[in-house]
Amino acid sequence: MTLKTPLHVNGEERMLVADSRTSLLDALRHHLGLPGTKKGCDHGQCGACTVIINGRRINSCLTLACMHDGDEITTIEGLGTPEDMSALQSAFVRHDGFQCGYCTAGQICSATAMLDEAKAGWPSNVSDTLDGDVSLSDTEISERMSGNLCRCSAYPGIVKAIREAAEGEHDEKL
Repeated sequence: MTLKTPLHVNGEERMLVADSRTSLLDALRHHLGLPGTKKGCDHGQCGACTVIINGRRINSCLTLACMHDGDEITTIEGLGTPEDMSALQSAFVRHDGFQCGYCTAGQICSATAMLDEAKAGWPSNVSDTLDGDVSLSDTEISERMSGNLCRCSAYPGIVKAIREAAEGEHDEKL
């Protein structure tokens, strides 16, 4: 069954006309022309397809597009451009937080939402306390990013980039 679903993607209203079984990942890439979100495993295990919906990170391969009428969807294209990168994107470049780049969009979307979660005081499995400020140690960052795999093992650069963005060390753009 084909549905018309209005989607709010990267600050813009888009009309999706697709089969009701279309995943959000396939809708973004194939129907709306936003190729930044990648299909990795198609089982929610690698994080390459991570996007932000209403401020929370999700694996877009595991949700149907038609379920997100009225939601605010942010993809890597909505976080910045090569000419105007977000602080986190700039930090990824500075710290070589990517090699082949395939997982990078999912890593950056996930890290963007993760930093907001930490700022809001949400604990993780390795947090010292369930209340108050969250200290983003390397262990804490690694735990919070554990749903995003990098087959090239660029993890040291990814952690450095996230730490820099969290501490606001470089606010200037590249």
